Amino acid sequence: MASVLFPWLAWLLVSLAAVYLLGHGRRRGRPPGPRPLPVIGSLHLLGNQPHRSLARLAKVHGPLMSLRLGAVTTVVASSPAAAREFLQRHDAVFSNRSVPDAAGDHSRNSLVWLPNAPRWRALRKIMGTELFAPHRLDALQHLRRDKLRELVDHVGWLARSGEAVNIGRVAFTTSLNLVSCTIFSRNLTSLDDDGGSGEFKEVVTDIMEAAGSPNISDFFPALAAADLQGWRRRLKRLFARLHRIFDEEIDARLRGREAGGPKKNDFLDLLLDAAEDGDNTARLDRDTLRSLFTVRSKDLSSIIIHSLHVAGACVHVWSAGFF
Repeated sequence: MASVLFPWLAWLLVSLAAVYLLGHGRRRGRPPGPRPLPVIGSLHLLGNQPHRSLARLAKVHGPLMSLRLGAVTTVVASSPAAAREFLQRHDAVFSNRSVPDAAGDHSRNSLVWLPNAPRWRALRKIMGTELFAPHRLDALQHLRRDKLRELVDHVGWLARSGEAVNIGRVAFTTSLNLVSCTIFSRNLTSLDDDGGSGEFKEVVTDIMEAAGSPNISDFFPALAAADLQGWRRRLKRLFARLHRIFDEEIDARLRGREAGGPKKNDFLDLLLDAAEDGDNTARLDRDTLRSLFTVRSKDLSSIIIHSLHVAGACVHVWSAGFF
């Protein structure tokens, strides 16, 4: 048995040593940084607070340093001057983002991960002029006021009933309905419905967790096909659950248009009009619409989730104490 394993072990050790030495030799021309270990590189130096670890390393190696994280070389800029070089002077060169392996097929049509190209610029223009533009936000002021009034009325009703306020649920439900009314002109759930908002919150939270968790496939691309941690498969299932909701809304709107129903002039109508435009540079197909809605839902909903986690989520406060 030993005679069979020895050649393989010897080959493995020689291969690892060659990779390490070749990688160390290719360091010329790169910014300084810690000397990487075989295989793992400098992953062991990050710890459970990478931002603090990188700040400490920058004090040793300078404001511009390179690290090998697994099989991936990363350059870190940690001073205002270095960041300005990347984000202002050479922003076009460094504007593309590396796509996490867990994103899978979702990244092909996502504004977050598309490369800096005409399609990305067209989608960004739509988001900037139709969703986040000052005139659009001003036009939705009444909607924000209505959702806040509904929240206050609901909390007041709970106070009169002597019931506890689940801060996490009512805050998330209000945020979710604000987003859904902006996009679809209707609430996706109700403040009185525990199950509806709870399921949506679970999906959004799980997506954020799966997309933000360390993934061995990102550090060792050669192993990505195996999806050893299963993050890509998990995200695919979560996106499918979220996209079913979006598909129902899109199909209902298309049927209404075919029947000659009036337009609601919400974000969905604006996107459908843009998709029918002869110059559809953004290529607004069904998958792209799903990705845009996913970004919008995670954007506002994640703010609520993060704030509640920081403050101590799932805290129940007796509403009578507020009145």
